[in-house]
Amino acid sequence: MQIGLLTSDLTPHHGWGNYSLNLIESLSNLGHDLTILSASNSEPLNHSAHHCVLPTVAPQEPNFIFRLMFSQPKVSKLLAHCDIIHSTIEFYAPLLQWISTKRPTFMTVHGSYVFLPVMRRFPVDWLYKKAFENTYIISVSHYTNEVVKEVVPQAKASVVMNAIDATQFADIEHKISTHPIVVTLGGVKGRKGTHHLIEAIAKVRDHIPDVQCHVFGTVTAEPDYVAFVRQQIADLNLENTVYLHGFVEDDIVHDWYAKADVFVLPSISAGYKFEGFGLATMEASASGLPVIGTYGCGAEDVIEHGKTGLLVSQDNISVELSDAILELLNNRDKARQMGLAGRQKAQSRTWQNIAEEITDLYETALK
Repeated sequence: MQIGLLTSDLTPHHGWGNYSLNLIESLSNLGHDLTILSASNSEPLNHSAHHCVLPTVAPQEPNFIFRLMFSQPKVSKLLAHCDIIHSTIEFYAPLLQWISTKRPTFMTVHGSYVFLPVMRRFPVDWLYKKAFENTYIISVSHYTNEVVKEVVPQAKASVVMNAIDATQFADIEHKISTHPIVVTLGGVKGRKGTHHLIEAIAKVRDHIPDVQCHVFGTVTAEPDYVAFVRQQIADLNLENTVYLHGFVEDDIVHDWYAKADVFVLPSISAGYKFEGFGLATMEASASGLPVIGTYGCGAEDVIEHGKTGLLVSQDNISVELSDAILELLNNRDKARQMGLAGRQKAQSRTWQNIAEEITDLYETALK
């Protein structure tokens, strides 16, 4: 099958790029012939049909829609031979419609940018609405798919749940720490619920005085929010309990996963922002950690409540989150069993599975 892929910059350091790289490899392993058009700021692949010709999305170029329009002739020519065209991100949706020429087009939606048909001004919102209605949408979680149906009820949408490369975490062996350790990954952001985690840790400390919490990920994306969280830590006298490490290399994160007792990511849905899947949570599960997340987001597909971890209500998070953390820290056998079950669940979902499921969708659309 001849497949044209529209991708962001191809990097493992953000969700779009990581998804695209894994999809490229897994579709290639199935024998598909790929033509890859990536953002102009992408690192080149060792692939004969890779072209860096699309406007950038991270960061997004000024006048993005106009640049997308200007790229149409070149894109059409490069993909003229393809049976299927698939955009691995939401921003290129209008281009799919402009170049389809009655061929099936697909688009993967990952989370908050499913709101593009309603979050942009006219006529850009109209362009995205029409594009979303006229392509096959692949949602990375059931929650994301429900949002798709709300935003664009006419859309043809299916769920192909996300995956990770669990082999990267298979060798992590847990160590016994001198004190209970809670970890989280994803940066200090409102959508990640960092302030709720800080509040919960303050309550946990009342029962477990030597608890430690380590937060990994960017501290630059939302400066005002980061300042609020730092002040919160100071106000609650948590300077020797909560540590904001910022971005660190994977091997450092893995070392902390080995020492940790529980992973917590209390994602919050607010306005257009929501957790589309929860890759960090699945990675923690693959590391053998029990995990805590929230209902009302993509984490519901990652965490089996009571088996691989715990889910808490976003509406009652101020009470339920600290209770959930205490439940796992005070019951090490239960936490260990959840970690083992989570590792097994994470290992059972592979990129080969995703490629096969997406190929089935391609073949159905071509009939």
